[in-house]
Amino acid sequence: MRRWIKRLLLGGLVAALVLAAGAGLYLYSLDLGSQPPADPRSRVADLAFLRDAPPPARGRILAVVSSAGMFPGTEKRAGFELTELARAYYTFIANGYEVDIASPLGGPPPMRVDDEDMGVADHAFLNDAQARARLAASLPLEQVDATRYAAVYFVGGKGAMFDFPGNAAIARLVRHVHGAGGVIGAVCHGPAALLEVTLDDGTPLLRGRRVTGFSNAEELFLMKDARQRFDTLLQDALAQRGARFFEGGLYLDNTVVDGRLVTGQNPWSTWSVAEAMVRALGHVPAPREATGEEQAVRVMEAYRRGGITAAREVRRSLPGADKRLLLMHALVAAMQQRWRDAWYLQRLAHG
Repeated sequence: MRRWIKRLLLGGLVAALVLAAGAGLYLYSLDLGSQPPADPRSRVADLAFLRDAPPPARGRILAVVSSAGMFPGTEKRAGFELTELARAYYTFIANGYEVDIASPLGGPPPMRVDDEDMGVADHAFLNDAQARARLAASLPLEQVDATRYAAVYFVGGKGAMFDFPGNAAIARLVRHVHGAGGVIGAVCHGPAALLEVTLDDGTPLLRGRRVTGFSNAEELFLMKDARQRFDTLLQDALAQRGARFFEGGLYLDNTVVDGRLVTGQNPWSTWSVAEAMVRALGHVPAPREATGEEQAVRVMEAYRRGGITAAREVRRSLPGADKRLLLMHALVAAMQQRWRDAWYLQRLAHG
């Protein structure tokens, strides 16, 4: 009996070592480190879609970011996501809007910067003195004049889960802008701002509305104890308020438009949310070449819907697809033991 147990343990150890070696070889084959990131010296002048931007004559859009720097009672960082602000900020400017930035507390809000997700527009924002000054002096929400804005856009980041829901100033702002025929937009955790909003007639804003936001699957993949960290996960909270939640692929672009309410599932939805808001305001978005990241997301969406054959066809038409993002998704698939998906995504990354 003891000899059998010993053999079993030894076999298990060998199997574990083989798996570990295989995983190591797989990670090595991804070669993530060789894929060049965006240039941190990028400037606004590098954003081609801004070069022919019209004067800001169409009105103003308010971007709202979180003031909650930490998870309550812990040292875990929260804040807002830079990518979800920067990309929308420049999209609105490119389409003739002036953009103001506000936060629940006003002043410099806690910003989260993920180096691996940074694109040209994000670095440009960090190097844009005017944009950084507006962010550092963000307007306190209580002092915001809602009559000045054609639209309001709620930026995501985990901090939004703590100081957006139930915020009276947010409710007042959304109620007025929506009631005046304006557009409400939100991305990732940003839809948390809408959870407690009621319209002038007392109807909950979300009741029966088609929406999306950071999904349970996305939240729990990144943070296994998310159900303990948050009172309620965002997807569940939106459904509890009567919203019809539409879930897209894991970390893929998914933007849902319900009239003048525009919501996006995750950071990769930021460009499409901002441009959908411009459409909802009655304009055709200014031409903009899709980023390599967006192209990669299109390849992965084609794979999700139509398999490797469809994805290869799309990949051939998008030679600029970001290899780093494709390889990161291959890694995610491997972490979830979806080996077939990991292999195909890796192949797609290399053309």
